[in-house]
Amino acid sequence: MRVVKKGFPLPLGAVHNKRSLVALDNLVDLIITCIDHPAAANQVFLAGDGEDLSTTEFLRGVAKAVGVLSRLIPVPAAVLMFGASLLGKKEMAQRLLGSLQVDISKARDLLGWTPPLSVEEGLRRCFVENPERY
Repeated sequence: MRVVKKGFPLPLGAVHNKRSLVALDNLVDLIITCIDHPAAANQVFLAGDGEDLSTTEFLRGVAKAVGVLSRLIPVPAAVLMFGASLLGKKEMAQRLLGSLQVDISKARDLLGWTPPLSVEEGLRRCFVENPERY
């Protein structure tokens, strides 16, 4: 995140994976809903913001939240993966370039829960209201 804030170019402008995020406020809201809702008893729910982002979209969102221009160079994920493999960093690249999504439909359907914060607002609160963290 520090690299994004400083405006350094990153070769992640063509990554089309999908990642689920959860803002702290959304997680707390879901926990409160589970405490209060009788249908939540003995159930397991996955928490998320309800909008999955690619690494590219996430980095653009962070740049927007902190008020800087996103400098993302569109290097294909396969090229990045190949380069990382040559450097012995294949696992790290897989974590960065792969998808990781959660399905929050159970919480929506069973509890009528909707994340109160948008992804954009969650990023703003994370990176603007807590600048000392990044």
